[in-house]
This record gives sequence, C-alpha cells and structure tokens, in this order.
Amino acid sequence: MTYLEFHLAFTVPPLVVLALLQGRTRARWGPLALLVGIAFVYTTPWDNYLVAHEVWTYPPGRVLATIGWVPVEEYAFFVIQTVLAGLWLRLFQARWPVPPPAERGARWLGVAVFGALSAAGAAALVAGGHWLYLGLILAWACPVLALMWAVGGELVWARRRLVAVTVVPLSLYLWVADRFAIGQGIWDITDATRTGWEIAGLPVEEALFFVVTTLLVAQGLVMLERPEGARRVAT
Repeated sequence: MTYLEFHLAFTVPPLVVLALLQGRTRARWGPLALLVGIAFVYTTPWDNYLVAHEVWTYPPGRVLATIGWVPVEEYAFFVIQTVLAGLWLRLFQARWPVPPPAERGARWLGVAVFGALSAAGAAALVAGGHWLYLGLILAWACPVLALMWAVGGELVWARRRLVAVTVVPLSLYLWVADRFAIGQGIWDITDATRTGWEIAGLPVEEALFFVVTTLLVAQGLVMLERPEGARRVAT
C-alpha cells in the first residue's frame, strides 16, 4: 500500500462522512480555517527536521513526491487531521450549550502540567539518542499547549468534556491507522531515535503525537468559539 492509498482508505472516508454530517451545525468556519493554516505553518519545519534526521523514514515507491524532505501526502496529513478533529468537535459543539467560563485559577493547572512536560521534552532533546523523538514531540507541542492555557485555560476547562470527546476517539482511530501503516511499511520510526516502548505494537511516541496534535486543535477551537477567547488569541 502507498501513502496515497492509505489516505484513500483511512483518512478521506471519515473526512467525507464528517463533512456530510455538518449540515445542521451553526458554528463559524473561520476558527477551523485559521487552525488549519497555523497547523500547516507550524508543523512544516518540525516535520522536515524529523525526516531529514531520519526519525521518520519512507521507503522508495510509497510516496508520490517530496517537497523539502517531506512527502506531499504528509503535508496533506497536516490539513486532514486538523479538519477531522475540527469537524468531529463541531458535531458535539453544536449540540452542547456553551457553559460559563471556569474560575481563572483553573488556567494555571494546565500551565503547570504542560510547562512540566515542556521541560521534560527539553531534557529528552539534550539526552538525544533513543529519547530524541519523544523530546521533539514534547518540546514542539507542550509549550504551545501551556501558552494556550495561560491565555484562556478557564475556557478550555469549561469545555473539558467537549475536548475529551474529541481527543479520545479520534486519537484511538489514528492509533489504529498508524499501526496499520507501520505494519505495511508505508513509513517507519527509526529504532535509534525512539524509546522502544510500544502500545500493541505502536511506538508510544506515535501514540503521544496523535494525542497532542488533536488536543492542540480541540483546545484552539473551544477558545476561539468565544469572543473573549478570540480577542485574547488575537492579542
């Protein structure tokens, strides 16, 4: 199976289904479009670094072409995953009333958690070797998650149920798809740059990657759905 065939089998069908189910939702499309752009810009240099340093590898003949170091199908994944998460969240966002924001003190819980994970990522980067991929994920995603909580953590906390309903099922689905792709040899994670810890054959770093990337989208959307959240982000 090629990377394109993987998309046709695993990512495009749910994207189409979720798009068709959006007919009755009333949420604005601007926030999701903004997050797609941010995800693409922020992920592109990080992903190119990973592939250039052979953290991720792609066998010849499995991809259509590359731009920089990264296959074009991988660039498509940036957009597809962001839209998948956004469309899934919108289904529940439209059905659940928006609760009042939590107390502002709630934001510092998230700042503390993701700040600590950011420090752990920096330490893993310094250690390198088998800790490299884990460090790259934590040091790339967790500072942004911490910043989001610092800006509007009480908005995220008020919508924690919506965030969880987005992150948990979508992450599980992407874990299964990723495990299949690795088993088929569509891409691989270099042994020298990962810890070797696995969940049912899936490198734990890959599992973490899909959790934090989906969390970035979910948190961003629940912040941007409120006028005060959008103002803070703009500021």
